[in-house]
Amino acid sequence: MEARPERLNATVAWLFMLGSACFVLGSVPAYLDAVGGPVDGVTYVIGSIFFTSASFGQLVQAQTPAMTAVDADSQHRRAPVRLLGWAPHDRNWLAAALQFPGTLCFNVSTVAALTHNATAAEANRYVWRPDLYGSVLFLASSTYAVLAVSQRFLAFRPRSFPWRIAWLNLVGSVLFMASALASYVVPSTDAALNTRVAVAGTFLGALCFLVGAALMLPAWRRAVPTRPRGSTPHQFKE
Repeated sequence: MEARPERLNATVAWLFMLGSACFVLGSVPAYLDAVGGPVDGVTYVIGSIFFTSASFGQLVQAQTPAMTAVDADSQHRRAPVRLLGWAPHDRNWLAAALQFPGTLCFNVSTVAALTHNATAAEANRYVWRPDLYGSVLFLASSTYAVLAVSQRFLAFRPRSFPWRIAWLNLVGSVLFMASALASYVVPSTDAALNTRVAVAGTFLGALCFLVGAALMLPAWRRAVPTRPRGSTPHQFKE
């Protein structure tokens, strides 16, 4: 299988943007009121599919040097990609490898959420747990992404596109975690622990992911013209 590095990066960025946009839209109360619960739930499912597709593309990108070590000419030339890889000492790869199963967890939770009349125990088992696991994996992935673009975790590099992308994703992951925790269904009331926090965390977290994904496009354009042939750039995440 072959791909053009610039096109793969753009595809990953747009898939992440579409997935994030679906989560943003699905968490808007006015949208829920307008389309109803089932359509709102399907919106999340579609968004999770976009997330998973983008995450797999990013994993392929992270484990294929030919997709990142490019110059202004080779970025447009097709090159073989690695569908399977193992690079545990590469923080960029670790970030992508943790993120992908996280998106699969969101696939499970969003599909399970379409079930009607689920008990609190069923909702927590089939929706809340996968959502929590996905959020944990996203948080770990984003932490590795920050470490991949900075020598120190709290290094301040606001002019760097990769730094901004990594921190937007980390903030988004923290917000998704808050949403997941607040979505726990209390057995005694059959209601979420805190619906407002759950909705706000999803909306703001997805918004962070959306902006981070949009920055992948100018980040690539800035990096490629000044990148020496054969060098390895920062992995552009989400």
